[in-house]
Amino acid sequence: MATYGQVAALAGLPGHARQVGYAMYALPEHTAVPWHRVLNARGEVSRRSVPGREAEQRLRLEVEGVEFGARGRVNLEVVRWDGR
Repeated sequence: MATYGQVAALAGLPGHARQVGYAMYALPEHTAVPWHRVLNARGEVSRRSVPGREAEQRLRLEVEGVEFGARGRVNLEVVRWDGR
C-alpha cells in the first residue's frame, strides 16, 4: 500500500501527488498496474469521477485482507509500503 505522495516521491516528483492521481485515472481498464493499492494521505480511498470505482477499490483491498476503520480509513502506519 502506498499514498499518491509516496508514489510521486519515488518517481522523483515530490509534492506532485495530484499528477500521480491523474496518471492512475488514465490507466486502461484492465491494466496490470495495482492502482487499487494507492490511497490518499489520510489512508482513504479517494473519490472518483466514475461512480462505483471507490467501492471497487475498497472491495479489492478488503479481499487482500486490508482492514478499514469506522471512518473508512486504513492504518498507514501498519500497511504502508516501506520500500524493502
